[in-house]
Amino acid sequence: MKILVTGGAGFIGSHIAEYYSKRGEEVIVYDNLSRAEILGKEMKNITYIWDYLREKHPGITLLKYDIRDLERLRETVEGVDVIFHTAAQTAVTTSVIDPQIDFSVNVEGTFNVLQVARESKKKPAIIFCSTNKVYGDNVNSIRVIEEEKHYRFEDKYDKGVPENFPIDLCEHTPYGCSKLTGDIYTQDYGHLYGLKIGVFRMSCIYGEKQFGVEDQGWVAHFVISTLLGRPITIYGDGKQVRDVLYVTDLIEAYDRFLTSDLKLGVFNIGGGHKNKISLLELLDIIAESTGKRSEIRFADWRPSDQKVYISNLSRIKQLLGWEPKTDIKLGIKNLIDWVVKNKEIF
Repeated sequence: MKILVTGGAGFIGSHIAEYYSKRGEEVIVYDNLSRAEILGKEMKNITYIWDYLREKHPGITLLKYDIRDLERLRETVEGVDVIFHTAAQTAVTTSVIDPQIDFSVNVEGTFNVLQVARESKKKPAIIFCSTNKVYGDNVNSIRVIEEEKHYRFEDKYDKGVPENFPIDLCEHTPYGCSKLTGDIYTQDYGHLYGLKIGVFRMSCIYGEKQFGVEDQGWVAHFVISTLLGRPITIYGDGKQVRDVLYVTDLIEAYDRFLTSDLKLGVFNIGGGHKNKISLLELLDIIAESTGKRSEIRFADWRPSDQKVYISNLSRIKQLLGWEPKTDIKLGIKNLIDWVVKNKEIF
């Protein structure tokens, strides 16, 4: 099987590439290494994953190209059986500051991927990395109950947000708009052109090789900042809750869809109600594991931030027989161990 991973030098993309390379599949990583530029940050580790894949998995083909380069993408996709489309502008704050770059990468780039897949003789299957942000501020219409260190949904939504939750008549931020556009386009290419399509609306994914920063990848950002003695700014009160999912569990879900008989699947995916955690509670877990706490600063809530988001996993469990395996504390310990071993790259 020949596999293309757009954004393959990123956190999720690199884990996908590594997983299938270890299985003996032919893997192509396609990435323009622009994360630091898009986020507007100096990042000395920007080529770490690229170099890691080259050294540890020499069988992986590494292509430094941009998904907005239609002709280059078309050449690369020919003969490919599966496309994992992970390439994206991923930071909400960046999308607010510069919505044009967000649109060009997330909308135009995704359209290019779909179009070349449609044109390809192989008609490759596509896994699209969508996001819980497609539901926008409507999530905040669910009544929440405030506890000492976290909010929680009212009982009706105790198991989380389902796939048929409303997406209209609310704020999304440009990031939510661009990802929703890609989400809908991807589904429609499945309906219209017969492509096998899996859309995964992800909550918070975490794990090793995640270079979390303040704008994106909050679990890793909290771990890295704590271990390096850097202050952490919390936007809001820290009681906001997310369901967190260990990256290897995510890839198992992708693989289950690819090997299933489903032609089109749309799934909310995260840790579910059993793996929900607030920002304050994560800081407690990190402190238990490391004996360290960062200086905490508080600032105003970010635009359209969701006080609680939990993925309802009923659909994916029913259709794919999948559910998370990795306990939060074990996953966080694995991430902490990785950061400790690689402090020099931060």
